[in-house]
Amino acid sequence: MAETPPLSALEDSIGRRFVDRSLLERALCHRSWAKDAGSDDEPRSDNERLEFLGDAVLGLVITERLYRSSSSAEGRLTRARALLVRRETLARHSRALGLGAFVRLGRGERGSGGDDKDSILADVLEAVIGATYLDGGFEAAAEFVLRLFEEDLSRRAEDGELLAPRDPRTALQEALQAAGRGTPSYRLASSSGPDHMPTWTIDAMLGDELLGTGEGSSKQEASKRAASAALERATVGEGG
Repeated sequence: MAETPPLSALEDSIGRRFVDRSLLERALCHRSWAKDAGSDDEPRSDNERLEFLGDAVLGLVITERLYRSSSSAEGRLTRARALLVRRETLARHSRALGLGAFVRLGRGERGSGGDDKDSILADVLEAVIGATYLDGGFEAAAEFVLRLFEEDLSRRAEDGELLAPRDPRTALQEALQAAGRGTPSYRLASSSGPDHMPTWTIDAMLGDELLGTGEGSSKQEASKRAASAALERATVGEGG
């Protein structure tokens, strides 16, 4: 197994030298490593408590920045925050920091590619945020989070508000209901391809009226594309 890089390399990525480096070390310890490395007489600590703390710190930092940078209503701010702190986004930033090379995993988890699993990478990033907060206070943690999420936070919609993409199915439903036309439904039109790699075709319907059709590798993806196709048509808000 390859040697873990020195913690100083991770501190460079984070942008601070830890006063208590044991906090950073603990943030990198997955429960599988703690189980393998510990014993009944000398159990090892994992990063789950730091993850719990980091999740709260991350949420507060992102929420405050959204509040201060956008005049959007609560619903849109909530969607934007959910997009920013979801597992996939955290895992992406974790990979950018190279955390997979530093995380300590048990033999089984390491063997199954745990150092590149979204769930583990997202949790480790939250734990590192928690460790940064304990070591340097809220200001240090906020600086780290905002630098990490700078590009995401700077994305703006054309109206100047924070970009918070919505599920096109929700947008279609709201557009139809606002026009007094009712609620759309989705039906399976066809499927093709091998069992391990199918292509689904879904129709977005309003009663017997076909609003749009979409294809995708899953029914969810196909229904989203059907809704997007319906939204692009000029007749969404019109009868007939």
